[in-house]
Amino acid sequence: MSARFLLGIDIGTYSSKASLVREDGLVVASDSVEHSLSLPHPGWAEHDPDAVWWKDFLHLCSTLLAATRVPSASIAAVGISTISPAVVIVDAAGKALRPAILYGIDTRATAEIAELERATGATLSSQSAAPKVLWIRRNEPALWSKTRSVLNGSGYLNLRLTGERTIDVYDASIFAPFFDTEKLAWSERIAPFVAPVEMMPRITWASEIAGRITASAARETGLAEGTPVITGTADAAAEAVSAGFAGPGDMMLMYGSSTFFILGTAALAAPRRFWGSRFLERGSFVVAGGTATAGSLTRWFRDSFAPEERAAEARGEGNAYAGLASLAASSPAGARGLVALPYFSGERTPLSDPDARGMLFGLTLGHSRADVYRALLESVGYAIRHNVESLAADGCVARRILAVGGGTENPVWMQIVSDIAGLEQEIPAVLTGASYGDAFLAAMGVGMFSSLHDISRWVTGTRHVAPRADERLRYEASYRIYRELYERNADLMHEIARLS
Repeated sequence: MSARFLLGIDIGTYSSKASLVREDGLVVASDSVEHSLSLPHPGWAEHDPDAVWWKDFLHLCSTLLAATRVPSASIAAVGISTISPAVVIVDAAGKALRPAILYGIDTRATAEIAELERATGATLSSQSAAPKVLWIRRNEPALWSKTRSVLNGSGYLNLRLTGERTIDVYDASIFAPFFDTEKLAWSERIAPFVAPVEMMPRITWASEIAGRITASAARETGLAEGTPVITGTADAAAEAVSAGFAGPGDMMLMYGSSTFFILGTAALAAPRRFWGSRFLERGSFVVAGGTATAGSLTRWFRDSFAPEERAAEARGEGNAYAGLASLAASSPAGARGLVALPYFSGERTPLSDPDARGMLFGLTLGHSRADVYRALLESVGYAIRHNVESLAADGCVARRILAVGGGTENPVWMQIVSDIAGLEQEIPAVLTGASYGDAFLAAMGVGMFSSLHDISRWVTGTRHVAPRADERLRYEASYRIYRELYERNADLMHEIARLS
């Protein structure tokens, strides 16, 4: 009997990745492609659904099929994940009417957040999707009049592939309070404040089959007509699966353009500063949160202040980020008294402040590029510690930390975070990421596995990064300053945010 394969494709903030996985978990091939992030106005962050998502999907499909020569008929199912939330409106023909509005780094809907909070009693943030829908409805009435469906990222790609309009339970939760977590349905009571229920996609579990590849999609993608496509989910959820996330006590910590964490809980929780929701299968629950920046800080520094490292990479002399990691290692713990606030795109949890702003505090003429870059890496560690402490205060404690994402390839950064936060991090030996989780969910969709616990049959082997007690002591004073800098300067941050 010939082998069966699963295709997983993940769309991220700055890149997309695909994995072709054999049914026993072996990655036969993977590929990635970079794309840009559109920042048309301060506080806005967008992707073009066709020029970014669909273009990347087509490129990755053709690349993997050509490289492996795996017959398209041997692909048992397709799974997709995307950045979340990513709100895109489409007309009756399924055409995107405007660029997609992205997750918490897009802070345009502050007025709508306040309005929905007053009307519904919910606590929302820039990560919430419902205010972004209301923003379109209020600020772009001509486009809204043409809108027939409100979709998320994976929902848009599934529409292109199958003609079906779906969203999974986990991603639908980001539309709260429009999404009723008890009834697993759109709320008729909240609909007047956001959008008509008939505009919203059908809600399913992530691994359920949303539809099958249509004839036209088969011609464009090279996939076989009739191939099942699961509903899919958010990139962070798929990343958690790829790391071996199995249930309560497991915490996935994703180092991407931002950090995002998902902590498994035994029941549906309602923490004060985080997001409690159902997860990817019946009876699964999580608390989630994250910072607004992480890899976006290192990319900003690379593009703006690392001409030497970029030139070396262009000459084939190693990766620019690896060069910067070595640079950071040349600066001591605490970056010679330099403390950074990583709020370059506002901050998500636990501050929920879209108008927070970044800061480099303590600069002297004696500081170097190495100190500045190390301070940026350390600032992410401080932010993670702040989140972990706030989670514990809300009664949510992680038993196991599963670290994933591109940032885990920087051993200097991982050690900094473990030392600052006092966390031991487990990093999967195979860092394929969300596209690997997508492939596993696709396998669940066609009956190869029965639950998330079965991911242990695919994910084996991890490396551990343990905290060093003596190093943590060196960070204590800087962490205290980090926490006080925001408290003492929040008003000024908000004032300068209004000026920009």
